[in-house]
Amino acid sequence: QVQLVESGGGLVQPGGSLRLSCAASGRIFPIHIMGWYRQAPGNQRELVAAITRTGTTDYAESAKGRFTISKDNAKNTVYLQMNSLKPEDTAVYYCNIKEVRSNGGDYWGQGTQVTVSS
Repeated sequence: QVQLVESGGGLVQPGGSLRLSCAASGRIFPIHIMGWYRQAPGNQRELVAAITRTGTTDYAESAKGRFTISKDNAKNTVYLQMNSLKPEDTAVYYCNIKEVRSNGGDYWGQGTQVTVSS
């Protein structure tokens, strides 16, 4: 089983920055994708950014130019640096890991609240 523990959420003013961290533990299949999703009240969960083990990244349009996803493979930890935050970025942010294999696992963290407000 794989466990994901997020940290780094909080309250920040518009234009501010936050850095989210997600540490993965357990038996992780080596070929996987780690990502950050978010869900605001009344909305569906949406992808924010994802990164493969080799470093290929993908971003939602709303995150491009403001957010940066990175990964420390040695620590099985993924980060999301969020700059120029806007009120519409307010949501619960979830870490995810998807194993790229037949019947691969799809694991989620417990979520961390990010609130952008003055």
